[in-house]
Amino acid sequence: MAITIAVLEGFAAAGFALVPREVSRWFRRSMMSNMPFQTIVTSDAPKAIGPYAQAIAAPARGSMIFCSGQIPLDPVTGEVVAAGDIRGQTERVMRNLSAVLAAAGASLGAVVKTTIYLTDLQEFAAVNEVYGRYFPDQPPARATVQVAGLPRGVAVEIDAIAVVTA
Repeated sequence: MAITIAVLEGFAAAGFALVPREVSRWFRRSMMSNMPFQTIVTSDAPKAIGPYAQAIAAPARGSMIFCSGQIPLDPVTGEVVAAGDIRGQTERVMRNLSAVLAAAGASLGAVVKTTIYLTDLQEFAAVNEVYGRYFPDQPPARATVQVAGLPRGVAVEIDAIAVVTA
């Protein structure tokens, strides 16, 4: 469906009268409003501090769970933990991801894709060491990127996509 919307909008943006912009907007509103997404919220992980959900479950031969990036915040205090300690920050991030997945009825074993955001790629080996303990058997696909900065001045953020079959 996303491809259809993109194609429709592409024609409209190019000025083709074939697909007026209003039809494209109507199509998106009517089709997207019927999508049965479920927002996942748990107090066992830090609450969202911006316009995003902790995770979204979407049906797909079971459910796909899209976890927003987790940073090393204590879910009770909302404060950054292990400042200056990349291993400690990564442990907290992985526990936060585990909590969000558990709230969605999943576990780290259901994760199929993660993205790791680091403010310093020199810390990659330390992050990888901690991360690897959470995925001992079949690690998911992963991308790791260096970024200029992360919320609250933390050093690591990790997001995940999981698939849970019914």
